Amino acid sequence: MPLQIVLNIIIAMMWMFLSETYNFTTFFVGYILGIILLFVLQRFVPDSFYMKRAWKFFLLILLFIRELFLSNIDIVKHVYKPKMDMQPGIFALPIDVKTNFEITLLANLISLTPGTLSVVVSEDHTKIFIHAMDMPDVQESVSEIKNSFEKRIMEVTR
Repeated sequence: MPLQIVLNIIIAMMWMFLSETYNFTTFFVGYILGIILLFVLQRFVPDSFYMKRAWKFFLLILLFIRELFLSNIDIVKHVYKPKMDMQPGIFALPIDVKTNFEITLLANLISLTPGTLSVVVSEDHTKIFIHAMDMPDVQESVSEIKNSFEKRIMEVTR
């Protein structure tokens, strides 16, 4: 992937030199042409097309923004209820992510979402213990995190 980014920047700079116009617009047009050229010639480049991974990363950011928005709405609902009927608790989330980067990213995304907090990662790196402000069903909470954040993280990093 880093090779493709460098190649794309080189193509964009070559486009600027050939056009003899040295501004951002010409560089951007050259960068877009480089993306197209790398897409057409992707079978000659050793790694998979890097814009696929960039798109997956963009989708992960959108997922986080959506989850952040929805959890903020849930927190506001709990705050303005006249009776506190929350069920806080700590549960263990079995994880499929393996590298330290993936585990850290998952734990941070969980902690940055209001209402949940990553407490600790187990010694064998197979579980994250999470404190949730309201968790009526543990299995639903586990499957929600696994099917959203963990799935997207594995799409981006693998």
